[in-house]
Amino acid sequence: MIDPLRILERVHGNLGWLSALALLHPAWLLRRRERRARLACILATTLVTLAGALGAYLYPDYRVMLKQDIFLHAPGIGWSFERKEHLGLGAIVLAWAGLASHLAALRTKERPIRHLLARTSHLAYVAAAGLALITGVLGILVASYSSF
Repeated sequence: MIDPLRILERVHGNLGWLSALALLHPAWLLRRRERRARLACILATTLVTLAGALGAYLYPDYRVMLKQDIFLHAPGIGWSFERKEHLGLGAIVLAWAGLASHLAALRTKERPIRHLLARTSHLAYVAAAGLALITGVLGILVASYSSF
């Protein structure tokens, strides 16, 4: 019997890893204030947001079906999942901050402000990629212990 939750869980995990890798692309492009990074920023931010939205969709079923058992038998794994959620949300927020600052830099004529926004965008995507990678590692840890 095919369990839809198991399929969605796998899609969520794969989207998460794909978005972690995708976030590296704008981080790389923006290291030298690359102005042509708009599409990479939009796509990476969209992908990480979709991964997070799917995780939020799965959370109520996780809470009902798995969370208590994980915390009873392996509290360290349970707390790793909680950290994963927060770090994943941080990656999403930082990706949106990176996108907003990149788009603002493209529209700004004043050079010092444009450079500040470009640097902010670069750092936001670097941090988002780092958090997404850590989130992926924690996700594998938790999934290897228990899943749908």
